[in-house]
Amino acid sequence: MAASELYTKYARVWIPDPEEVWKSAELLKDYKPGDKVLQLRLEEGKDLEYCLDPKTKELPPLRNPDILVGENDLTALSYLHEPAVLHNLKVRFIDSKLIYTYCGIVLVAINPYEQLPIYGEDIINAYSGQNMGDMDPHIFAVAEEAYKQMARDERNQSIIVSGESGAGKTVSAKYAMRYFATVSGSASEANVEEKVLASNPIMESIGNAKTTRNDNSSRFGKYIEIGFDKRYRIIGANMRTYLLEKSRVVFQAEEERNYHIFYQLCASAALPEFKTLRLGNANHFHYTKQGGSPVIDGVDDAKEMVNTRQACTLLGISDSYQMGIFRILAGILHLGNVEFASRDSDSCTVPPKHEPLTIFCDLMGVEYEEMAHWLCHRKLATATETYIKPISKLHAINARDALAKHIYANLFNWIVDHVNKALHATVKQHSFIGVLDIYGFETFEINSFEQFCINYANEKLQQQFNMHVFKLEQEEYMKEQIPWTLIDFYDNQPCINLIEAKMGVLDLLDEECKMPKGSDDSWAQKLYNTHLNKCALFEKPRLSNKAFIIKHFADKVEYQCEGFLEKNKDTVYEEQIKVLKSSKFKLLPELFQDEEKVLSPTSATPSGRVPLSRTAVKPAKARPGQASKEHKKTVGHQFRNSLHLLMETLNATTPHYVRCIKPNDFKFPFTFDEKRAVQQLRACGVLETIRISAAGFPSRWTYQEFFSRYRVLMKQRDVLGDRKQTCKNVLEKLIQDKDKYQFGKTKIFFRAGQVAYLEKIRADKLRAACIRIQKTIRGWLMRKKYMRMRKAAITIQRHVRGYQARCYAKFLRRTRAAITIQKFQRMYVVRKRYQRMRATTIALQALLRGYMVRNKYQMMLREHKTVIIQKHVRGWLARLHYRRVLKAIVYLQCCYRRMMAKRELKKLKIEARSVERYKKLHIGLENKIMQLQRKIDEQNKEYKSLLEKMSNLEITYSTETEKLRNDVERLRMSEEEAKNATNRVISLQEEIAKLRKELHQTQSEKKTIEEWADKYKHDTEQLVSELKEQNTLLKTEKEDLNRRIHDQAREITESMERKLVEETKQLELDLNDERLRYQNLLNEFSRLEERYDDLKDEMNLMVSIPKPGHKRTDSTHSSNESEYTFSSEITEAEDLPVRMEEPSEKKAPLDMSLFLKLQKRVTELEQEKQSLQDELDRKEEQALRAKAKEEERPPMRGAELEYESLKRQELESENKKLKNELNELQKALTETRAPEVTAPGAPAYRVLLDQLTSVSEELEVRKEEVLILRSQLVSQKEAIQPKEDKNTMTDATLLLEDVQKMKDKGEIAQAYIGLKETNRLLESQLQSQKKSHENELESLRGEIQSLKEENNRQQQLLAQNLQLPPEARIEASLQHEITRLTNENLDLMEQLEKQDKTVRKLKKQLKVFAKKIGELEVGQMENISPGQIIDEPIRPVNIPRKEKDFQGMLEYKKEDEQKLVKNLILELKPRGVAVNLIPGLPAYILFMCVRHADYLNDDQKVRSLLTSTINGIKKVLKKRGDDFETVSFWLSNTCRFLHCLKQYSGEEGFMKHNTPRQNEHCLTNFDLAEYRQVLSDLAIQIYQQLVRVLENILQPMIVSGMLEHETIQGVSGVKPTGLRKRTSSIADEGTYTLDSIIRQLNSFHSVMCQHGMDPELIKQVVKQMFYIIGAVTLNNLLLRKDMCSWSKGMQIRYNVSQLEEWLRDKNLMNSGAKETLEPLIQAAQLLQVKKKTDEDAEAICSMCNALTTAQIVKVLNLYTPVNEFEERVLVSFIRTIQVRLRDRKDSPQLLMDAKHIFPVTFPFNPSSLALETIQIPASLGLGFISRV
Repeated sequence: MAASELYTKYARVWIPDPEEVWKSAELLKDYKPGDKVLQLRLEEGKDLEYCLDPKTKELPPLRNPDILVGENDLTALSYLHEPAVLHNLKVRFIDSKLIYTYCGIVLVAINPYEQLPIYGEDIINAYSGQNMGDMDPHIFAVAEEAYKQMARDERNQSIIVSGESGAGKTVSAKYAMRYFATVSGSASEANVEEKVLASNPIMESIGNAKTTRNDNSSRFGKYIEIGFDKRYRIIGANMRTYLLEKSRVVFQAEEERNYHIFYQLCASAALPEFKTLRLGNANHFHYTKQGGSPVIDGVDDAKEMVNTRQACTLLGISDSYQMGIFRILAGILHLGNVEFASRDSDSCTVPPKHEPLTIFCDLMGVEYEEMAHWLCHRKLATATETYIKPISKLHAINARDALAKHIYANLFNWIVDHVNKALHATVKQHSFIGVLDIYGFETFEINSFEQFCINYANEKLQQQFNMHVFKLEQEEYMKEQIPWTLIDFYDNQPCINLIEAKMGVLDLLDEECKMPKGSDDSWAQKLYNTHLNKCALFEKPRLSNKAFIIKHFADKVEYQCEGFLEKNKDTVYEEQIKVLKSSKFKLLPELFQDEEKVLSPTSATPSGRVPLSRTAVKPAKARPGQASKEHKKTVGHQFRNSLHLLMETLNATTPHYVRCIKPNDFKFPFTFDEKRAVQQLRACGVLETIRISAAGFPSRWTYQEFFSRYRVLMKQRDVLGDRKQTCKNVLEKLIQDKDKYQFGKTKIFFRAGQVAYLEKIRADKLRAACIRIQKTIRGWLMRKKYMRMRKAAITIQRHVRGYQARCYAKFLRRTRAAITIQKFQRMYVVRKRYQRMRATTIALQALLRGYMVRNKYQMMLREHKTVIIQKHVRGWLARLHYRRVLKAIVYLQCCYRRMMAKRELKKLKIEARSVERYKKLHIGLENKIMQLQRKIDEQNKEYKSLLEKMSNLEITYSTETEKLRNDVERLRMSEEEAKNATNRVISLQEEIAKLRKELHQTQSEKKTIEEWADKYKHDTEQLVSELKEQNTLLKTEKEDLNRRIHDQAREITESMERKLVEETKQLELDLNDERLRYQNLLNEFSRLEERYDDLKDEMNLMVSIPKPGHKRTDSTHSSNESEYTFSSEITEAEDLPVRMEEPSEKKAPLDMSLFLKLQKRVTELEQEKQSLQDELDRKEEQALRAKAKEEERPPMRGAELEYESLKRQELESENKKLKNELNELQKALTETRAPEVTAPGAPAYRVLLDQLTSVSEELEVRKEEVLILRSQLVSQKEAIQPKEDKNTMTDATLLLEDVQKMKDKGEIAQAYIGLKETNRLLESQLQSQKKSHENELESLRGEIQSLKEENNRQQQLLAQNLQLPPEARIEASLQHEITRLTNENLDLMEQLEKQDKTVRKLKKQLKVFAKKIGELEVGQMENISPGQIIDEPIRPVNIPRKEKDFQGMLEYKKEDEQKLVKNLILELKPRGVAVNLIPGLPAYILFMCVRHADYLNDDQKVRSLLTSTINGIKKVLKKRGDDFETVSFWLSNTCRFLHCLKQYSGEEGFMKHNTPRQNEHCLTNFDLAEYRQVLSDLAIQIYQQLVRVLENILQPMIVSGMLEHETIQGVSGVKPTGLRKRTSSIADEGTYTLDSIIRQLNSFHSVMCQHGMDPELIKQVVKQMFYIIGAVTLNNLLLRKDMCSWSKGMQIRYNVSQLEEWLRDKNLMNSGAKETLEPLIQAAQLLQVKKKTDEDAEAICSMCNALTTAQIVKVLNLYTPVNEFEERVLVSFIRTIQVRLRDRKDSPQLLMDAKHIFPVTFPFNPSSLALETIQIPASLGLGFISRV
């Protein structure tokens, strides 16, 4: 299609404009070839005739469709020209607030002059690992592309940042370096990335200054090489600097400043360490006050000084060197204040004792006289002699300034050298990324030598840029195998030749500098003679002979020749340098030592920096040799050499370009000046890139993208299976000119404008389809409306007619009702009158008759009452006399009985004190005991008889008591009746009196009442009416008040509920925050732990010869949380030599606190280990002693067996006695029937009896076990007769044989000694038996004495009871019996507890002995030959034993612990366990082992097993921590282990759901609550690792599946893309879909369910997964303009609905996962809702409560229509949203924290599985453990 055919009516074009550069206009009629004028209408409505150029006939450039405006890549525009680029940048910058835009391979960055929240850690993480075309343009995307290409292509990279001063070059370079530092990290613990970033404050302070265009302008160029190792981690950096602007040190223009460091020094002058510098305000120094602007708004120089000093410290510049630097800088300031006084026109002098010069000399450590002399004189050398010549004041000032510049330049170079030393890599550099921050093209009103060098450098860079762009275009065409022709592009080699070739500008300048009388004028003449009219790029100004013009690639620049020679030579007098070199100040001579060691400028210095700012010192006499020649190199020559070196470096790397644009000269935020922008776009080469692209095929589509976009232009028959052929067929029909497109291997290439033409055809087709749809829908709507109206009319008619009929029926009913009401009203009035008259008559009759009857009744009542009173008084007198007589008789009986009891007591006391009594008592203890027993029996019989008597007495007493109670009740009732009667009589009398008075009053008042009755009636009626009115009012008020009160109460309750809910939410948030903080600390600790392990492994590798010997490690670490957290590290660290711990501390200086804690903990554990070791040694010694004693005892084994059999019989008899006593006690308790005993205490006593019976049963079981073990001991001793035992005395024949043998050998003496020792042993045993017999005798005596005392006490109590009355006697005896039984029960309980303890102790000893016997049996069986085993009879004792169930414990040997951990944890495969065995089996096995150790009361075994288990789990997770199944399996088992420790801990809170059998399995000896906390922390760490594994698996799927893949086909339209295609950095590895994500979720869920993970924990994992999906999707959406469209919103909502459906299928809707997707859902809704009116804004604000203000505004800014029918969001609407959301308090952060992990909890989940039923499969290899 011809280009002229596109100029039709309504087509939009761009026309030039002097103010706005380009203006948009619309064609009013079609253009026809040959027309000279175009009829246009501007956007403001003004009509215009645009005249075409008659020579070129060039039409104005066409405007792109609105759908293409605002694209991320300028090359995606259909029309590629200057106005399209300018407009696209303006729309993105002003409307969308986007400062970055791609232009092919270039990133265009516009300075916003405002801090934007797009450089945080979250943004870095979002861009990390992404392809460059997948995200919105950003400096981080360029940095990521460079980093990725370095790793993929193994090629060094460069990022070239250029632009005007104030365009943001330094900031862009700084952010690129920050990205590398954050993403890559450092290879060592030296924090190299921090040092690289710390170099920025130093270089900015000494190399940046305020200019009229920029407050922080870099006045030098720098190229920073960031070095990486083979793992692509930062290992170091190197910096090269270019062309420092030294003239700024001595001169600043208006509104500019000197370098920042001078003002920082002046602002910090008050500091104590700076007092010696004698500084003051910046206005006091000549070098800092010339610009008149010493302060920058918003910048605190004092704080900046602190940052500078901190950066110097971080880079290793010591405080002494820092003070030396500040001394030199202060000296420069004081040197600037030195003044000169003129003697005459050719000489001058310094005033005597001039203070500034004195301070300068003091600071520099030089002689005042010498410096003052050489500031005013110079030395001239001739062939024969040397002269000292004075200089004029002007020359002296110039010499002073040259010296200041020279000192500052050398100091600058010295600092750069030291920064490079600090950043120098300690290991070999594998690759690097260079960041070039260099000045852009400059043109001012007056351009001098600096601008010439800057523009020369930009010419070289532009040439390299053009070649790179052309090369990329050529590679693209060749890769796609399409024919291409050589594209004509601007080559600036002639301009470069003009500057640097032989006889070029720089060559002539150097030649003129060598001339004795060379001047700027003579150099200008040479330039005119050489190049004028010979080179088209060189011109001479018309009105000047001291300037020249060079046509650069960007613009013509006029350079003033004045100062070129002086700046190129950069002369300073050598005598002044010599004075400084002789300084006593050490740092100052160091600055000038480098001049003597200068290398060739074509090679780098040892630190890699190019010596650009070297100053040629003018000597008094030329010195022969190479050093002299190198010393005279001019600045231009040095700059040319360094530029060549830079270009070589850049050509050896892959370049990436960042072009910074300054939008306006006034530093206004988000203000776009089109003129200034166009100038910079032309200067930086962006338009050249566009021109090269437009010359070929700028628009490029893949076949799939083209098919998806233009499917609407195809018919069904055009669609073939081959997408490529389909696209070819369609294009041949749509575009006739085949030159307008080309078919590549994977893409279609279009000429400029063809995509716009295709978009126009597509829009027309869609518009026609829309019109047809609208026509059909509107007809359907009108028909529906008519049918609704007809139906409504019929309905209205029906209702009106019905209403009229109802009104007539109502009238008839009312008439009939009125007649009925009148009839009943009249009847009511007559009846009321009759009833009133009848009631009055009856009332009068009733009053009269009642009065008469009452009088008669009163007479009868008085007579009856009198008789009753007389009867009761007489009875009371008789009873009173009887009670007095009875009381006297009882008193006499008591006195007599007391006298008799005292006599009996006196006799008993005398009897007890007599000596004969004692003698009788002590005669025959056994007879006495029997007598006492008989007495006790007799007393028991008496007691029983007394009890029977007491029961009989009690029965008689109860009958008598019952009779008396009945009599008393009868008397009380009669008394109450009498009282009531008297009261009634009195009340009746009072009533009669009152009635009489009332009758008189009634008769007197009757007349008056009748008189005012009528009046009262009338008043009452009025009052009633008024009261009714008031009542109605009050009722209404009451209802209002009630309603208000109700509303207020409801509001108060609602507000309280809201407050309560808010406070609850706040508390929950605080709890979650604390939990999250704690879990983050655990995560940090685990990270430090892994880091420590890595360091330890490195140290182990570094140790070539290990320390000899074996150091024992202690496994008995403390089990509390704070100690355990370091236990794994400490136990491993103890194996290392102590001397190897120091390097690790040096490697990690930031973790010093951790190492100090570890050292402290090591010392504590060593002390604890030593104490435990001592105790263990002590126990071993005791065991050895006991063993030795046992070995010495065999001669007496037979006697011991006899003694033990006797003792066993005694124990059996004692047990029988106890059993009998218990039976008697049980009978006594059950036989007692007294209500005071049985009612309250019976349950307690029954419980006590149950306990006693269970204890007795257990005693019987223990006794049987003892018998079995003893029988085994006897059988073993009888069966095995060791040959080694020569001292056995049981067999007489063996003894005789031994004696016969010993006669010959002379061993009779030894046998005698042995016999003697045995006799002593027997004697000692007899003595011990005697002592035990005496002790038993004493105990029997004590028992007799206690029985005697008890007998006396019983007799006393019996005597006291006999004296008491029967009721009190019974109560006292019962109380006494209860106390006695209680005491006996308590004593029996104590005895049983003691016996239980002894039984436990004996049982443990028996187990130990059984184990030893088993070992002895094995060892002795090995020594016995088979023949002996057959011959010797073995007599086993067959004792029946009860079969016992398994107790749910597993037993293993201590030495098998490591084997257990290895087989059960380290080498276990989760897949087999999860599928074939019960979930949580390893946890159950470990807990059953812990139970057995607890049963043995072995604390070391418990602690060792738990520590080994935890460390084993950690090792497994460290080894296979990337495997989801492994992490899930051990998270499930760790939680199950934790639940088992809780469930069987014995705490009531955890035992609610246990069965009785499970309660029996609770731990008995140890409280493992502290280990539960340690396991909980371990579970948290495993959960966090599980989340990281999930994130790593899901991360690649989320963006592709949730955003990019079209789940609903045909909804999303594909827009034209630019050069940055999707997956431009890596090859396509297959796309993920939503089904991929759901399949992965199903896999995760099934694995967790198979592993038996707790349901609540699964919900938390699912919630975390959905949060990751939502956060990553939303973050990507916020960083991708191409995804913010209406169709993409529909796609996202559909995908979210599929995820919600998955939650419903898995019954996980209550897990909170859906709520985590709420921000994403609201973002999708925001893309779909209307965005026009204020109502829409209000709806958006109320709807998007889960999104922050920044996110809402970002989505609205990024919203991009895919079709022309959609409209862009207006800027005014976005402002309205911002105003409405102004008061919302939310986070300013743009992106969600995708790394956020919700705090995890582990709700207690008890297991119903019985431990004794668990079977251990053989596949686990745990045959060494046995069930118990």
